[in-house]
Amino acid sequence: MILTVAVQMDPLATINIAGDSSFALMLTAQDRGHRLFHYAPEDLNYANGRVWAKAHPVTVQRVEGDHFSFGPPIPLDLGNEADVVLMRQDPPFDLGYITATHLLERIADRTLVVNDPREVRNAPEKVWVLDYARYMPPTLITRSIDEARAFLAEHGSIVVKPLHGNGGKAIFKVDTGGQNLSSLIEVFNTAYREPHMVQAFLPEIAQGDKRIVLVDGEVAGAINRLPGEGEIRSNLAVGGRAEKTELTPRELEICAALAPELKRRGLIFVGIDVIGGQWLTEINVTSPTGIVAIDTLNGTDTAAKIWDAIDVRLAARAPRA
Repeated sequence: MILTVAVQMDPLATINIAGDSSFALMLTAQDRGHRLFHYAPEDLNYANGRVWAKAHPVTVQRVEGDHFSFGPPIPLDLGNEADVVLMRQDPPFDLGYITATHLLERIADRTLVVNDPREVRNAPEKVWVLDYARYMPPTLITRSIDEARAFLAEHGSIVVKPLHGNGGKAIFKVDTGGQNLSSLIEVFNTAYREPHMVQAFLPEIAQGDKRIVLVDGEVAGAINRLPGEGEIRSNLAVGGRAEKTELTPRELEICAALAPELKRRGLIFVGIDVIGGQWLTEINVTSPTGIVAIDTLNGTDTAAKIWDAIDVRLAARAPRA
């Protein structure tokens, strides 16, 4: 069946097509004959029970610098004219992001939104993971300098990061002496209104941070991301490099624990991060990445698996009235 697919994402002109997961999903959709439209979150509108976007018909190709072509924009009714909406804009997970989930939730009974907007809103990546604290490193959520100092005294070296950050941005290691901890918490308290995440530093990060992609609860593939020289961060966006990997028994246990809830919540495309083969640090549901590197190293086609899962979900839905 030919689908109309609306992709809500950041500007196409700014993406790196060599590693962008959204672009890979668009290429696969186009290869399957689907009609693609692109719009930005700020192009969403609501009136009289309808949610629509000023959306451009788009074609894509894997040619750097000439990777997309827009047609004239149209007012695309997302509830009645689109079959699938891919919600793929990058965080920050701010009020703009949350508002977009509220608007898309209004059409989710008629149009398949991937990932489900209500569940994306209810599963902030560094908060929902607390439901699986048995797999996490020691963790503190706080704005308190005193609590952060006490945590440092208990655990030695720690990592401080924004609760709603992404892409490895603003992650700091504080060593046992803690000389800069108070200043760092002061800066974070000025920059962010929410609490911050403080975790025991895991020396195993030197051996990498594994990104595992699950498609409708099933493991689709994984890569190990190694930090760049002089870094504790292994995110590919900040200079980490990917290597082929296998899953440990503990990682398979984590995936099995997550699977039923991912399926129940309609979180079709999810990326989890595991350090040292055992420590779960994030469950990424907003705009997961990594499938291009996974497929390059493993000879797989994760984008096809995601579209197959979308087809299954569509087939199970009641026909549109």
